[in-house]
Amino acid sequence: MRAVQVVGYHTKLQLTEIAEPEIHGPLDVIVRIGGAGVCRTDLHILEGQWAAKTGVALPYTIGHENAGWVHAIGDAVTNVKVGDKVILHPLITCGLCRACRFGDDVHCENSRFPGIDTDGGYAEYLRTTARSVVRIDDNLEPADVAALADAGLTAYHAAAKAARATRPGDVCVMIGAGGLGHIGIQVLKAISAATLVVIDRNPAAVQLAVEIGADHGIVADGTQIAKVLELTGGKGAEAVVDFVGEGGATAEGVAMLRRAGNYYVVGYGENIDVPTIDIISTEINFIGNLVGSFNDLQELMVLAAQGKVALHTTKYPLADFQQAIDDLDAGRVRGRAILIP
Repeated sequence: MRAVQVVGYHTKLQLTEIAEPEIHGPLDVIVRIGGAGVCRTDLHILEGQWAAKTGVALPYTIGHENAGWVHAIGDAVTNVKVGDKVILHPLITCGLCRACRFGDDVHCENSRFPGIDTDGGYAEYLRTTARSVVRIDDNLEPADVAALADAGLTAYHAAAKAARATRPGDVCVMIGAGGLGHIGIQVLKAISAATLVVIDRNPAAVQLAVEIGADHGIVADGTQIAKVLELTGGKGAEAVVDFVGEGGATAEGVAMLRRAGNYYVVGYGENIDVPTIDIISTEINFIGNLVGSFNDLQELMVLAAQGKVALHTTKYPLADFQQAIDDLDAGRVRGRAILIP
């Protein structure tokens, strides 16, 4: 089969022919890929940022946002059948460790991460397990929802945390209305009554944010902190969800936060530099977010089936993977880029 592989860091991906995955265990599921999301994490992988953390052997197939059709199943699989349309939870988890028993499978002690530390979905087929496949509604197509498997799941995980901690009349600021942010906006508006303020440097992204549900859109032109403080009577927002995490976004986000507020870190790239006395004197909280659980993905698929969450996508044939990577790196992708085998 065709697969796009990492052959070295600081070098370009290569499209090559490799063997199709096979069923090895009774709970294995082989999925024929219908869409694979192109994520900024893929750029970081090529830069070598994940090399020491994962220790993955090269070459391997990249791609961690995947959806498609069940192609083959192990003899103990009962939750899906051949031909079912599915989206894949990004992790392959054991189901037996303490985290999995709590339903917090994103922190599985024995997990594998297709596209990160084992073969992923920039390919025609991918092997996962029954614990990782979520059937999707008949009115949804794999290529249209693939990026919800990671970008959408990450956005849902963070937005759901913010929704649980805010009340009607509270203000939630979202920094970044791009690939993750435009999903987080829709999720928060679907499950929370908080007032949503979205900030982005790109005026077109701000306009999109308002079109899909944001109560206020602010262009990050240097006046964004003052505008948030004005909207909140000088007190700041109860919650800030930061989908950027670099370029000065964290310092600005902290300045927008009110006393006892929660700062949800999603994007990454810079350090958060806050005097400890400021943290304790205002009792602000910093909360990290990594993907989401299987149950989070199921809930997100309900919102997608109801039409409350939709991806803005740009689709590319698998052979045009380099164009998709280049477009993402140059900021030319509106929403999410999707590779279709």
